[in-house]
Amino acid sequence: MKTDLIIIGAGPGGYHTASYAARHGLSVVVIEKGDVGGTCLNCGCIPTKAMCHDAEAVEAAARVCGERPAVDFGKIMERKRTVVDKLRQDVETLMAQPGITLVRGEAVVQGVGRVLVDGEEYTADNIIVATGSRSRMLPIPGIDLPGVVTSTGLLDIDALPNRLCIVGAGVIGLEFASIFKSLGSEVTVVEYMKECLPPYDQDISRRVRKAMEKRGIDFVMQASVTGISREDGALRVDYDCKRKPGQAVADVVLVATGRAANTEGLGLEALGVAMERGCIVVDDNMQTNVGGIYAVGDVNGRCMLAHAAIMQGVRCVNHILGRADDIRLDFMPSAVFSNPEAAAVGLTEAQCKDAGIEYSVRKTPYRANGRAVADEADGGLLKLIVSDGHIVGCHACGLHAADIVQEACALMSLGCTVERLNDITHIHPTIAELLIG
Repeated sequence: MKTDLIIIGAGPGGYHTASYAARHGLSVVVIEKGDVGGTCLNCGCIPTKAMCHDAEAVEAAARVCGERPAVDFGKIMERKRTVVDKLRQDVETLMAQPGITLVRGEAVVQGVGRVLVDGEEYTADNIIVATGSRSRMLPIPGIDLPGVVTSTGLLDIDALPNRLCIVGAGVIGLEFASIFKSLGSEVTVVEYMKECLPPYDQDISRRVRKAMEKRGIDFVMQASVTGISREDGALRVDYDCKRKPGQAVADVVLVATGRAANTEGLGLEALGVAMERGCIVVDDNMQTNVGGIYAVGDVNGRCMLAHAAIMQGVRCVNHILGRADDIRLDFMPSAVFSNPEAAAVGLTEAQCKDAGIEYSVRKTPYRANGRAVADEADGGLLKLIVSDGHIVGCHACGLHAADIVQEACALMSLGCTVERLNDITHIHPTIAELLIG
């Protein structure tokens, strides 16, 4: 079958790119071996946000009623599945639009412009690899024991664990720690680094950890897991913390130590497609070193976020079509939907120092904001980093942190100065008023 564009993978980087390409007149074949929607929809962003929503409801009920309500974990998991099923059907509908053909099966790239799926060949002028990533497991003894799970496995458990140990204090680890603590589990987080959320500005990551510790979540920082074993019907996680041995006992252990790109079995090595640290190397147009082959999303390792994959896909199609765009892939916002919420875009203080950039910092505590006080969310912090009068970084911890950072990202992409920001009217009362100096 001949088409204009072949996309391997129907996650956010695949289905959004297919829809964008079809709207601009290209015929597209999308090849997917599993469920459409990718990690984000099936076992990542969406199901965890469904659980975050219910966890927030439990916290709200406990605050208003004075005691924590009984949690029907089965009902929570059923609602999560309903949300995922509904949105997956929406993606299926999107893939049925004119100009797009969805092919089920495993793709192998046979050559430039040639892809084989279960014995049938598809040809196109350009191929986009959008195969996503998978959980990376640590090579430690006991990692394969029953009850030791990835984020995918934790989203499929049928009973709320009394005790949950999470290995890794990144985005995934903190979101699940927050969710399960709200639902009633005892939670311990074991992290190798000195602070949680390593890519985030330290003022924010430290504040997130302190707030979560105040909620009763135990953090063991600068700890290296040495093994997992089963003892007296429970799982024991052994670790070395600052050269001292320690252990955590749990019913379920979540390993949340990063993700690995899905590049195996695609046939890319035989074509000479360059790889680095297991990811496909691409330029700023998402093109590999082999002409006509592109890679977007987690598989290129540039930024493992669903919205990054979407915007990379748009850039990729624009390059194929010869269209110019103003997409700023260097301004890529991110968020952690924990309690408290955290979000960031642009440079951190540490990055400015390392690069020798002159900068100033403006910190505004949430306690100075009327809406935050009214919403019992006055423990947050907004931090703007400014260089040469322009916003180069925005970091927030607290209620609506992601929304605030999203506004900052838009303004940064347009080259907004701090002086211009202060001239923009903001609705009162909102948390976003914190942006105004």
